Amino acid sequence: QQQVQRMLADPRSDTLVSNFAGQWLHLRNVETVTPDPVIFPFDEALRDAFTKETELFVASIVREDRSLLDLLTADYTYVNERLARHYGIPNVYGSQFRRVQLGPEFDMRRGLLGQGSQLTVSSQPGRTSPVQRGKWFMQTFLGVSPPSPPPGVVIRIASTEQDAHGGTKQSMRQQMELHRTTEPCKSCHKIMDPIGFTLENFDLVGRWRTRDGNAPIDATSQLFDGTPLDGPVSLRKALLARSDVFVRTATEKLMTYGTGRALKYYDMPVVR
Repeated sequence: QQQVQRMLADPRSDTLVSNFAGQWLHLRNVETVTPDPVIFPFDEALRDAFTKETELFVASIVREDRSLLDLLTADYTYVNERLARHYGIPNVYGSQFRRVQLGPEFDMRRGLLGQGSQLTVSSQPGRTSPVQRGKWFMQTFLGVSPPSPPPGVVIRIASTEQDAHGGTKQSMRQQMELHRTTEPCKSCHKIMDPIGFTLENFDLVGRWRTRDGNAPIDATSQLFDGTPLDGPVSLRKALLARSDVFVRTATEKLMTYGTGRALKYYDMPVVR
């Protein structure tokens, strides 16, 4: 314990956040995402703010010796004026980041599930993706990966933003419901899609919304085990009900980072 505290006090321990969090939470992918700036309010200032928020947030968990579960439940985050405006958080001015408390009206922003960096890297460049968000959630928080699509499967999902002529497009959920009606797609999508549907109130750059194109957002679904969901708050609670899985996954990710190799079956006693 004494040696751990000594090492964390050294500035070099900052790489634990920048490198480990960068790998585990895919923060490095924020640098390469390219949302359409005509449709979505995305610029380099917001790109930098997404990364900085998550890095400061993870660093606070480490520096303050907080529970791993606070990565999911913490009632605070770090914003500057640009990011606060994006989230709708009032009374934040200037480019400096500061810690802000998240009141009940921002319950959906608590923890990693509500941060723009995570919501953006788990989307497609021109639209949200319930499938990709479901896969991201499973890999990041549960430590499992769904199988790749079978060969020959063609997926055509369009942007749900209103077209130039005012036409009505299907919502993302309507398009996905159609896609998952047939095998071999159905078996995997019934696991991933319900997770992604609960996050549809967040657009591809993490703004809160109540409509997808011309259709109201339907964030209701249920997990494979029958647990009902109705949005990001219920998804967070469902994950907390399996907190041992999340803690084990985070431990495995950290041990993989520390040893520089994939874990084997004989590592599991150490993980436990």
